[in-house]
Amino acid sequence: MNPAKKRPRTYDPAKIRAAVSAQFGHVREAVRALTPEQLALPTGLGTWTVRELAAHLSVAVESVNLCLEQPVRSEAAVVAEAGPVIVLSEWPYLTARYAGSIADNVTALAATAPPGELLGRAAERFEALLPAADDGRVLVTRVGAMRLADYLVTRTVELIVHTDDLNRAAGLSIPYDRQALAACTRLLADALAVKAPGASTEVRVPPYAVVQCVPGPRHTRGTPPNVVETDPLTWIRLATGRTAWAEALDTARVSASGERADLSGLLPLMG
Repeated sequence: MNPAKKRPRTYDPAKIRAAVSAQFGHVREAVRALTPEQLALPTGLGTWTVRELAAHLSVAVESVNLCLEQPVRSEAAVVAEAGPVIVLSEWPYLTARYAGSIADNVTALAATAPPGELLGRAAERFEALLPAADDGRVLVTRVGAMRLADYLVTRTVELIVHTDDLNRAAGLSIPYDRQALAACTRLLADALAVKAPGASTEVRVPPYAVVQCVPGPRHTRGTPPNVVETDPLTWIRLATGRTAWAEALDTARVSASGERADLSGLLPLMG
């Protein structure tokens, strides 16, 4: 996919670092209190129980640690190995191909230690490795070459999406860090604009994101003829396949007006 023609959205690296740490802290606190019965609950994510889901949340941060432990190399050397540096808004489309191997790795990891211990180890290493790391450093990630600052934005997606999964599976109320929720919402909204470039439809996810997408007549003034609006968590669930478009419409969690406001053929963005 070609990147959106408009200037890419930028994120404050310091705020993203703080958001990842804060959301991971919320998860750690909740997981430490889970009972054996809660850890055995199904999640609806394949065969994963809450135990495997918690282990996967540890991987969301441990993957940063593993990247930072790589020898520091020039951008040219990393690109020669891993290919061109990935555009952040295209990251959501690159993850599905690794879903099978991730699931197998997480199942094996979950059997090695209690989830609270896995999360604790990842947090300690993150706190030790991240402060001295350069935001512009190019890393070899699972999906290819990415700058550290961009890769940390993708961690907000992993943490927010799976915090929501954990809340629903175990009946919890883990809070969502505002900066993490905003970054997750914006990255997935920008990914939609990459998938369906255009300006005939405006997608609003207040208070965090507004994007224009879908080919067709360009809107310039007044109320757009095609408008989709929803809340951040519903948008995230739509974008990741947790909620179906028709279900969200039927339950009034999303409003859609105009002949080009049906996004069912574009969702989900992440499998």
